[in-house]
Formats: sequence, C-alpha cells, structure tokens
Amino acid sequence: NSPAFVLPRFYTSVVPPLIYAVMGTSREIAIGPVAVVSLLLSSMVQKVVDPAVDPVTYRTLVFTVTFLAGVFQVSFGLFRLGFLVDFLSHAAIVGFMGGAAIVIGLQQLKGLLGLSRFTNSTDVVAVAKAVFSALHDPWHPGNFFIGCSFLIFILATRFIGRKYKKLFWLSAISPLLSVILSTAAVYATKADKHGVKIIREVHAGLNPSSVKLIQLNGPYTTECAKIAVICAVIALTEAIAVGRSFATIRGYKLDGNKEMIAMGFSNVAGSLSSCYVATGSFSRTAVNFSAGARSTVSNIVMAATVFIALEFFMKLLYYTPMAVLASIILSALPGLIDIREACNIWRVDKMDFLICLGAFLGVLFGSVEIGLGVALAISFAKIIIQSLRPQVEVLGRLQGTNTFCSVRQYPVACRTPAVQVIRIDTSFLCFINATFIKERIMEWVRAEVDTSNEKVRERVHSVVLDMSNVVNIDTSGLVGLEEIHKELASLGIQMAIASPGWQAIQKMKLAHVVDRIGEDWIFLTVGEAVEGCLTAHKGSAMEC
Repeated sequence: NSPAFVLPRFYTSVVPPLIYAVMGTSREIAIGPVAVVSLLLSSMVQKVVDPAVDPVTYRTLVFTVTFLAGVFQVSFGLFRLGFLVDFLSHAAIVGFMGGAAIVIGLQQLKGLLGLSRFTNSTDVVAVAKAVFSALHDPWHPGNFFIGCSFLIFILATRFIGRKYKKLFWLSAISPLLSVILSTAAVYATKADKHGVKIIREVHAGLNPSSVKLIQLNGPYTTECAKIAVICAVIALTEAIAVGRSFATIRGYKLDGNKEMIAMGFSNVAGSLSSCYVATGSFSRTAVNFSAGARSTVSNIVMAATVFIALEFFMKLLYYTPMAVLASIILSALPGLIDIREACNIWRVDKMDFLICLGAFLGVLFGSVEIGLGVALAISFAKIIIQSLRPQVEVLGRLQGTNTFCSVRQYPVACRTPAVQVIRIDTSFLCFINATFIKERIMEWVRAEVDTSNEKVRERVHSVVLDMSNVVNIDTSGLVGLEEIHKELASLGIQMAIASPGWQAIQKMKLAHVVDRIGEDWIFLTVGEAVEGCLTAHKGSAMEC
C-alpha cells in the first residue's frame, strides 16, 4: 500500500482488461490486480532491491517480472502446458492463500499504525519483531483510528450485502466510499499536520510507457525470471479457477490454453504501460456476475471508468490517508482464509491436509517460495507413496450377476474356491511398484495353498489377474508378470489375465509375454476368464 504502487494498481485496471476483452473467452471474469499476486510480486522483488533505497530499480524489476510472466503465460498456452497449473493442488492453494492472507495482513500494520520504519521480510517472525521495535518510535494514534474505523465500515457493508442480496452493490462501493470520506475528513481537519500519513503527490493521466524500464540482460535477470515463473503460475491458477467456476454456472466451457494466451498478452502489454501482473479477481468477477455481465465488454467498461478517474480525479487523492488503503486491503483478507475448507480437507484426506498445512506454515514462517516448495514436495511424495503401494484386491462375484468386486469392500461377494481373482489397482505397472504387486499376489496365493489341506490345494488351480485399471506397463512390469507366471506354474496353478489396457497388451505382445502365458489365457472380461479357467479344468459352473 505504498504510494509507489497506487498508480500501477490503477494502471493495471486499464490496459490488461482491454487486451483480455479482445482475446479472452470468459464472459464474466474481471481482470486487474489481485491481493495474492501483488503479495508475491512485492515480497519477492523486495528481497532483491529495497524500494525505499532504490525505487527506480525496484520499478524496473517489477515491470521486467511482469513482462516475463506474460511471456511464460503465452508460452504455456501455445505449447499446451496447462497441466503445469494442476501441480498446485486444491489443498496447496487453500494453505497458500491462508498463509498469504496473514502475511499480507501483517504487512499492512505499517500503514495502519503509520510506522516510518518496517521490514521487507514477509515471514511472521521478522514482521512481528519489526512491529515491536517500531512501537518504541513516535506514532500517531490517528492513523490507527482511521484505519480501524473504515475497516469496520467495509466489513459491516459486506455483511449487509451478504444478508440482503439486493444490497450487494453496497459492499462493492464501500472501498470507494472509504477513500472519499477519509480523504475529505483529513482535508477538513488538517490531520496530515498532526501525524496522519497521506499519499501526497500523485500524477494524473494515462499510463506512461515503461518500455525503457524493462531490462532483459541486466544483473537481476535470473532473479526476475524465477519470480516471473512463480507469479505466472499462481496468476493462471487463480484466473482459470475463477473463470471455470462461473463458466460452469452459466453452462459453457472455458478453453484453458486460450485463457493462458489471453492472460499472457494482457501482462506483456501491461508491462509496457506501467502495469504489474494482472489476473482474474474472484471478488470483482463475483460483482460482474451479480450485475449481470454477459460478455467481455464488462472489462472495457471497467477500463474506461478507471481511465476517467486517472484523467480527472487523481489529484483528489493527495490527502488520502495511508491507513485507509491498509484497511481496504485488510478487509479483503478474511475471504482468503478458508478455515471451513481446511477442516473439510482434514476429514477427507489427512495427506492432503499435510500439503495444506505445509503450504500455510511455509508461507507464514518462511517465504512464498518456501511455502510453494513445501506443498509441491509433499504432493510429489504423496504421488510416489501411492505409486509404491497400490491397492491389490481379491475379487468375488455378486450373487446372480456377472459383476466382480472387492470382497473387502463388499463382504457379500462370493469367491470361487477353484479360482483366485485378484485386481491390480494402478494405472501404470512399473519399476516402482512391480515388485510390491508381485509379492502381494504371491503372498495371497501361498497363504491360500499353505494354510489349507491337500483337497483345497487341488481346487485352487487358477489365478485371474484383473488388469482393467492397468493402462500402461514398462519393462519392469513385464518382467514382474513373467515372474508371477513362473512362480504360479511351479505351484501347478494357471495364470489368466483379464481386460488389460491397449497400451499394456501391445507391450506384452512386443515383449512376447503373451506368447509365454498363452493367447488363450488373455480374456476380455473377468467373468470370461473365470469361466475359461473352470472349463479348462473340467469344473462345473460357478456356485454364485
């Protein structure tokens, strides 16, 4: 909420929305600055250059990052790399948003308390130390009074707007009313002469060109590229999530790759006209939706309105107190902390909650990069663990049907004594899980044979592997199948395979696994495989 960022925030609501209106596919989304992306950009750039020490270089890095973020977004769309956005799971985003909201809130204490000195760090420990040390310096309670008063006002209007749907516009205009009323109050009382911090000089007019400020071969290019990748992915994640949510309500499909290209060109154009990274704002989009927006023309209307404000009303912001800007930002933070969803994640999936908690604590006590890194690390660890230990289920037939299902999930399912049916619940039978699956299958077969008398052993003459879930297989998986076949053959048990995926069966043919097992023992369905095993061993029809 520094004065240096007041104008770029306004500028970001002019050029990017106009570009998106031409290229975008979402009819409701409102393009502009968003709290989370603003936090990302400011916090990471501040670690490279302090804006208080070198504001020119700071602005140069911001515009360079915005340009590179736009280039990355266009590249994602052109090369159809939309799947990169999906690496940030829902749980990771919930935790990241919560941690980011708290960090943003702590950063606003500078404006809310009217502090002159503050830290550039974003972790909660450094910010807390800065606040306690700054409290020993002279500070004017008028800043705190103004900030808290208008924070309560904005939250109250938001509550009224939610309770009475017809008054939704009240919460939408409350930030503007706060700026107008606080500015008038400071001007009338001359509060700036008594310690209340104000914006002071703000230049009017349309976005100035920032082409010369973009540096792609300077000493900070590597840092800018790293920050740009993170900002690009987070901005796309939010924009596509917002766009898809409202597209689903209206009953049309959003093209993710086209959205990436539109967002990318919006940010490239924005970086050339003094804007920083823009994306789809959920709150502004919700206002658009409630107001009945049906096309991207709503972005053109918004841009025109902001342009008029830039041209004619910017000088009126001279006496706007910094505390009211802090209160506007603080009022947006409760919507970012979704405690109910975090509790729901805990109930549904403990591993997902660990991802959520890792992102939250990483952002809160480390940095944005650490939070995202922790979330991604736990997410990949979850995938690896689940791949290492896939489910291997014993199946039985539901009585009177030709449906086979897990006897653990459906105890009423009837197992055929002569045939052991086992399902492999993994889409990719590969080096990471082939040994575990082989050992699991043989463990069940040996238990069935060794713990029973000789008569039972004669009845267990076949094992059917249900591979309907196995889409693909690698050479380790093929070797594993051959080893299962050999070990079963040594026990005098026939192996049959049911319903393998087309990629899996193709590789089994190329590796001659089908020849070794026998083409007659590859079946289309589990029911056919069981019938074939019983018929081959002169068995009677199944008992259920």
